[in-house]
Amino acid sequence: MREMATWLVKSEPSTYSIDDFKREKKTLWEGVRNYQARNYLKEMKKGERVLFYHSNAKEIGIVGVGKVFKEAVPDPSQFDPESDYYDEGSSESTPRWFCPELQFLHKFPRVLTRDELSAQKPLREMVILQKGSRLSVTPVSEKEYQEICALVGWDDT
Repeated sequence: MREMATWLVKSEPSTYSIDDFKREKKTLWEGVRNYQARNYLKEMKKGERVLFYHSNAKEIGIVGVGKVFKEAVPDPSQFDPESDYYDEGSSESTPRWFCPELQFLHKFPRVLTRDELSAQKPLREMVILQKGSRLSVTPVSEKEYQEICALVGWDDT
């Protein structure tokens, strides 16, 4: 049995923000079209923690936390010709893309900025901080998660 994992998901706030997540309470994390990120989405297990990261924003960084509510199912946007995420090579019998349902837990009182994350020695190895890292879904170690919680004052118990 594997340990509970923690994940980081990125979104541009102009597309889907932490406030959207808070308002909706749950969301299918659809539209991811990178194979490594897709594989991470398929690995997510119910109950695992998810850090929410704003990219391409005035303040780039971690803005809140959620959890995996339901494990990945075929991403419905891949089958919709009207969707920006339509994939004509994918079919319902052999889907390429998957998405879990995420549940909102908490919006942090402030953005834990990328610069602040980079300045913390225990966080310097985070995948999101590595040069050239562009994945929209990445794993986070338990040590990194605990450091992030401490920095922002979030009690996860």
